[in-house]
Amino acid sequence: MSTFRSKLAQLRRQLPFIPATVRLVWQASGFWVLVWVMLLLLQGVLPVAIVSMTKSVLDTLTAVFKKGGGNVPASSSMLLQVVVLGALLLGEKILSSVGQWIRTIQNERLQDYMTGLIHDKALELDLGYYDSPDFYDRLHRVRIDAMHRPLELLEGMGNLVQHSLTLAGMAVLLVAYAPWIPLLLLAGTIPALWVTFSYTGRLDQWWQRNIADHRRSDYFDWLIVMREAAQELRLFDLGNHYRASYQQLRAHLRGEKLGMEKRKLLSELGAEAFALMTTAFAMFWMITRTIAGLAGVGDIVLFYQAFAQGQQLMANLLRHTGEIYRNVLFLENFFDLMHTQSRISDPVAPLPVPVIKESIRFEGVEFHYPESDRQLLHDFSLTLKAGEIAAIVGENGEGKTTLIKLLCRFYDPEQGRVTVDGCDLRELRQSEWRRQVTVLFQEPVRYNVTVGENIAHGDITGNPLPADILRAADASGAYDIITRLPNGFDTLLGKWFGGAELSAGEWQRVALARAFLRNAQLIILDEPTSMLDVWAEARWFSRFRELAAGCTVLIISHRLTTTMQADVIHIMREGGITESGTHKELMNLKGSYYKAWESRGDTPSS
Repeated sequence: MSTFRSKLAQLRRQLPFIPATVRLVWQASGFWVLVWVMLLLLQGVLPVAIVSMTKSVLDTLTAVFKKGGGNVPASSSMLLQVVVLGALLLGEKILSSVGQWIRTIQNERLQDYMTGLIHDKALELDLGYYDSPDFYDRLHRVRIDAMHRPLELLEGMGNLVQHSLTLAGMAVLLVAYAPWIPLLLLAGTIPALWVTFSYTGRLDQWWQRNIADHRRSDYFDWLIVMREAAQELRLFDLGNHYRASYQQLRAHLRGEKLGMEKRKLLSELGAEAFALMTTAFAMFWMITRTIAGLAGVGDIVLFYQAFAQGQQLMANLLRHTGEIYRNVLFLENFFDLMHTQSRISDPVAPLPVPVIKESIRFEGVEFHYPESDRQLLHDFSLTLKAGEIAAIVGENGEGKTTLIKLLCRFYDPEQGRVTVDGCDLRELRQSEWRRQVTVLFQEPVRYNVTVGENIAHGDITGNPLPADILRAADASGAYDIITRLPNGFDTLLGKWFGGAELSAGEWQRVALARAFLRNAQLIILDEPTSMLDVWAEARWFSRFRELAAGCTVLIISHRLTTTMQADVIHIMREGGITESGTHKELMNLKGSYYKAWESRGDTPSS
């Protein structure tokens, strides 16, 4: 009883999603929804008209035979009825084909519309959500189901209306023989109703329980077939390992799913056997009436067609009800995602972005990632002076990259603040502040588009000119690389669509050009020279100083030959700054920077 009450409460909670879904479908394909509704009404009435016309044809045919076939008016009437019946049957087929065409139109429009909504939400939410496996599970299911669930829900409701109209017409025909016949028809479908709802609930629970395993199996499949992992899978002989992992996971999911389907099949067989028994009883009753002379051939044909179609319609109603219930369960996930609010928001009255004249400061910042208990920054303070090139050095995991994310306002500090000339970043509009920041990330995206487009992505809204793209390529050291490509800046990159492939260092130069293209006040470079040799590094840094003149620069690097050329170097350990100064000052201090410099083995002595 408690389970029934919980399901009832769940259904009441989910019912508001139905009108919301109807609005979605209307927004995606309004005119075609009206056409579809008109078709549903016609398709709901036609079967009743066909059954009635079939009875009329048989009754007229019986009358013609009884009078020896010589009754011309009766024969003419029968011919007209046959023509009308044929027209009704043809109309039914035409409406079915037109309905399929309209559903295809709706499906294509709705897929694009729903995908657009999901893309908008994915781009709106802050990075913290992408640290959550639960969010990925929800997003994974919504992305899969969004392609078909809303239209299935609408079609389920439409079919419910259509079949209800037809069933009501059949019930009217059956009531004429006995008022209890429709009740018998209803009784025959009760077991099927139980099967439908119990299976739907179990299937949804199974999906919720195994969504992480479905996502994991997709990941194993991606590793096996995609180029990114191809080298390591072959070198370290990992192919069989991941293939076995995929097969094992799929065997587990397949076994559970087939087990549910088996139980459903057995239950459906029992429900269908019960429905067949009710049909047999109804037909036996009708045959006895016919033998007793209380009904004719047309009556028994009409009764059989109406009762058999009524049972099929009841089964369809139950199936569509189950589909509606299952689709409503999905819609709860979808609307939950749509109502998710980003934790990083713009202020009601944002301040104008200041020109950096003094400094960017971290003031008593406390921070840990949402899905982690590890405190990365504790009472962290740092000043980046305007127009200065600052470098941060530290071991992996100290929180250096986290500083970039806070500066870009991908996250907000839990305590403390990040300021620009005394203005808290939370008082600025995100998009306006980020326009003043450019970043070379440690693992930049390799866009499979042309070289020119790759670089233009650094300022896509600014519609950069070819001359701007060329200057950025020259500043990053990518120009010589690009001129050696088959079509220069028009060369397609990446193997996804058959383009040219670059080395890791060449990709880094292109990404650096992308960062340089933006005319920003703050330049952040995460490991900008990791792919360069020592001599190329020195030449690049000399060009970079000229390019970055007047900008505030933050460089994060493990290469001391890079950081030594900065105006100031900060040593980061255990979530704080332990040493600061120029290369010479830190060497004289003989602290951790001095020890790291003395222990290096890849650069000449100072």
